[in-house]
Amino acid sequence: MIGFILRRALWAVPTLIFVSMISFFIIQLPPGDYVTAYAAQLRHGGEYLTDFQEQALRQQMGLNDPILVQYWRWISDIVLRGDFGHSLEWNAPVGTLIWDRLGLTLAISSLSMLFTWIIAIPVGVYSATRQYSFFDYIFTVFGFLGKGIPDFLLALVLMWLSFVYLNLDVGGLFSLQYQTAPWSVDKVINLLSHLWIPIVVLATGGAAGLIRVMRANMLDELGKPYVETAYAQGLSERQVVWNYPVRVALNPFISTVGWALPALFSGDVITAVVLNLPTTGPLLLKALQMQDMYLAGSFILILSVFTVIGTLVSDVLLAWSDPRIRYA
Repeated sequence: MIGFILRRALWAVPTLIFVSMISFFIIQLPPGDYVTAYAAQLRHGGEYLTDFQEQALRQQMGLNDPILVQYWRWISDIVLRGDFGHSLEWNAPVGTLIWDRLGLTLAISSLSMLFTWIIAIPVGVYSATRQYSFFDYIFTVFGFLGKGIPDFLLALVLMWLSFVYLNLDVGGLFSLQYQTAPWSVDKVINLLSHLWIPIVVLATGGAAGLIRVMRANMLDELGKPYVETAYAQGLSERQVVWNYPVRVALNPFISTVGWALPALFSGDVITAVVLNLPTTGPLLLKALQMQDMYLAGSFILILSVFTVIGTLVSDVLLAWSDPRIRYA
């Protein structure tokens, strides 16, 4: 296992270099550059830039340099100084923009994933061990509805219910008076009153899908000889189910850690836009729209790091949870 981890860590370096190069170049593939997008935005508001002003902006921002020069300047600053560059759109350090929103993004995504697992695992186990029962049909209907209803539509419905029946502010994570206020007990309480909507929205679709996965895996395991042997040894149903087939059925949950970590960082972009959440997803979307290559490239690079780390963690956890899995 140690050798496997070392090999994966060594392979991660060229992988991240390759991903950073590809992502940086792809961001600049659309016609024009940031100044082009910025000038179009000004024209939409009735203001105009002359050709001379556009060229001066490109010269000031280093956009006239070859792409390889721009990439080297960006990646060398990250590696040598931990500097992710300067956002062209926001006129602020990229690191400040990302880290300011990262805490709230991680909190929402982590709570949503935890809520998803708390629902999906016991419900999936119950549905499998009580196949074709009344509640199995109820959970099946919930699964289909949860997968079929778009997250943004559920977010709009919950916002309407909260506003009409609960008399709560909707949109964002804080009421207006707490948005710029320092942290306090009242601000935390206000955050919790807004936090339940994005958590429920993000967890519903995930839980609905994982319930079906857990149920299918459990049904596949419950019919195997080792389960019958455990029952024959006099073990109770609780001991048999939770000590043996559940451990194997959890493998898909563990293997998705590689996707869960980057998802924790990026969050659900559409839901965040609908709910007006100050998370990293809408910021990445805006950076891509404006061809802000330093901000967008830094986002994609960090997502790649999270993906590599998550894949390694999921592989290690799989080997630990399932003795049948070994890495030479």
